[in-house]
Amino acid sequence: MLIRDLPYADPGVPDVRSGPRLLLWLGRRQLRGQAKSLAWGTLHMASVASIPVAVGLAVQAVVDRSGERLALAAALLALIGVGATVGDTMLHRTAVSNWITAAARVQQLLARRTSALGATLTQRVAAGEVVAVSTGDIEKIGWCVESVSRFSAGVLVALCVCAGLIAYEPELGLLVAAGLLLLIAVVLPMLPRATRRADLQREKAGRATELAADTVAGLRVLRGIGGEELFLERYRGASQEVRRAAVRTARMWALIEAVQVALPGLLLIAVVWHGTGLAMDGRISVGELTTVYGAVTFLLFPLRLVQEFAMAYSFSRPSAARAARVLGLRRAVEGRGDGGAALVDPVAGDLHDPVAGLLAPAGRLTAVVCGDPDEAGRLAARLGGHDAGVEDGGSSGDGDGGDGNGGGGGDGAAVVRGSGAGTGRAGRGGTDAPGTARPAPPSVLLGGVPLDDVTLARARAAVLVQDKDPVLLSGTLRELLDVPASGRVPAHEALAAAQCGDVLDALRQGTPGLDGDPLEARVTERGRSLSGGQRQRLALARSLVTDPPVLVLDEPTSAVDSHTEARIADALRHVRAGRTTVVLTSSPLLLDRADHVVLVRDGRVAASGSHRELLGADPRYRAVVTRETDDELAEGTTHA
Repeated sequence: MLIRDLPYADPGVPDVRSGPRLLLWLGRRQLRGQAKSLAWGTLHMASVASIPVAVGLAVQAVVDRSGERLALAAALLALIGVGATVGDTMLHRTAVSNWITAAARVQQLLARRTSALGATLTQRVAAGEVVAVSTGDIEKIGWCVESVSRFSAGVLVALCVCAGLIAYEPELGLLVAAGLLLLIAVVLPMLPRATRRADLQREKAGRATELAADTVAGLRVLRGIGGEELFLERYRGASQEVRRAAVRTARMWALIEAVQVALPGLLLIAVVWHGTGLAMDGRISVGELTTVYGAVTFLLFPLRLVQEFAMAYSFSRPSAARAARVLGLRRAVEGRGDGGAALVDPVAGDLHDPVAGLLAPAGRLTAVVCGDPDEAGRLAARLGGHDAGVEDGGSSGDGDGGDGNGGGGGDGAAVVRGSGAGTGRAGRGGTDAPGTARPAPPSVLLGGVPLDDVTLARARAAVLVQDKDPVLLSGTLRELLDVPASGRVPAHEALAAAQCGDVLDALRQGTPGLDGDPLEARVTERGRSLSGGQRQRLALARSLVTDPPVLVLDEPTSAVDSHTEARIADALRHVRAGRTTVVLTSSPLLLDRADHVVLVRDGRVAASGSHRELLGADPRYRAVVTRETDDELAEGTTHA
């Protein structure tokens, strides 16, 4: 695989059982590239290892006053120089290619997993951890993959040099071999300790990154409650822990470095001392002594590569473990076939949730009232086609997955299955007894077709879920609204329906030099320059532009004033005319304009009708909509 051929058409199915297994899988996927690097690395190392032979021949030629042999040694040295140069150049090229292609493969896998999980990803993994995996961890993984070929070439050539020394000059060769064995015996026990310290450093760095990302994401709220100093102190403490762990790790690697300098130095002294005695006794020539000395000096180079690989592996192992954890998250219905051929006309089909007993008639605006916001989020996710959880493909033990709401296309919860004692149900109240498995609930039906039986792409094309906290990506407003759409609702109409006039004014002011099309105004990251209500309306406009057959909105106007909310409610009926729309809300303004209103309590439909009918006939509905307290509700029931 060449860099110019990226991205991969298919990055493959990774082995996510553990971090080392993921690294091994990446290595197997690059066998051709690793073989090229090993070949060029062997050429480079062998050329460098041959330099002492040419130098020894040249020294002996000078001693013997042989011009012919000196010229031969010079030619050999020139040939070796060409081999070393070519080998080093191509080794660097192929090794960096392995690094980049491995990192690109992991990046594609992460992007594919993030796309498949949708908003449920951050319900199982902190957003900061996802950021850490997608940035620094990928680099560490690529470093490990890249260093394998150079490490393998160094070890191979080092073994050959040791064998050659023993055959060339047995006494000095055995002395060198004994010295290297002593060095290995001293250094190897130190590597696990250094690896553990590196693991601890990476873990603390990951926590600090998560804390920083979460703090930045909630900075507006923290300032509102005066909590920024508290979180700053927390981050300062986490940062100091990372610093102390990094110092301890550096001390360990410095000790290993010192041992790798001191012991080979003592070995060189011993070789020169003993070799000089042999030369003075006439048992070896000066050229042979020079060759042995040069070979011992060369052996320090592969030792450096061994240290580099140990460092790369120690730093990449926790990174690979985190990546494997994210890549191991699965939806319970993943891998389904395309039964979506039956989903011919989703516009004409009713949306039905068998679990809650909810029926949203096709082409109508249905409002759903839930007393519990979390319950509303789970219902919104289910209406998107899936539950609000994910399956952890790499974990074991009791599956106690978290709850949450699906978003950005309705990818929601699945059964949380572990490979250990038992199986739990996400959002369904606890775990089962060990050894038992609770079946997944029946799928939501669209036009009589279970959404679990169609592919994820078809399910998302049919049903779009906008959750309570939609994300706005940075870029121009035109880019934000450039989403897969039917083309029925143009951008200007969607913005007008969502009452985004003041949003456009704010974006114009925040974009210096903008005099023309307001769609060229820039939106900052996550729309941080806008208020909560402005971000909410901009996200609603994006959903209206998409114009899906079925649109599920979870509290789309919770952050806007009543006058704006009334205008949005009227415009929503107009823009979504003939389309199926489900709004989860407790706003009387939206409820009064709905074609059909449903009250959901404890996960089941408790009542249905028009807003005015339910307001007068059902005290439970009235309590939620009018925000009556329990005492007021009891008093009203007594008077009735």
